[in-house]
Amino acid sequence: QVQLVESGGGSVQAGDSLRLSCVASGYVDRIDCLGWFRQVSGKEREGIAAIDTDGLTSYSESAEGRFTISQENAENKYYLHLQMSHLKPEDTGIYYCAAAGGGSWHTRGRCYDPDWWGEGTTVTISS
Repeated sequence: QVQLVESGGGSVQAGDSLRLSCVASGYVDRIDCLGWFRQVSGKEREGIAAIDTDGLTSYSESAEGRFTISQENAENKYYLHLQMSHLKPEDTGIYYCAAAGGGSWHTRGRCYDPDWWGEGTTVTISS
């Protein structure tokens, strides 16, 4: 199993920046893709940014140019970050850290078929 724990959510003003973090522990050698998803009430969970174990990244159209995903591997854990800049009210939502194994890949900010999920951290952007 892989455990994912997010941190860094909060309430900020439009135009501000925020950094989300996620620690992945457990059987991390099974991970091929790490990513961030956002869920807004009444909508499907949306892939925002993803990165594979080689460091290749992809972003959703809404995140491209404003968000940066990064990961570090140390002490048998992955440390995943999402640096968000120029935040907009439409960035509001619950942000979930996700990990996928089994040779998963990613495109447009979404890991294919995540196997493990964090519990989410809330981000609120006010205008």
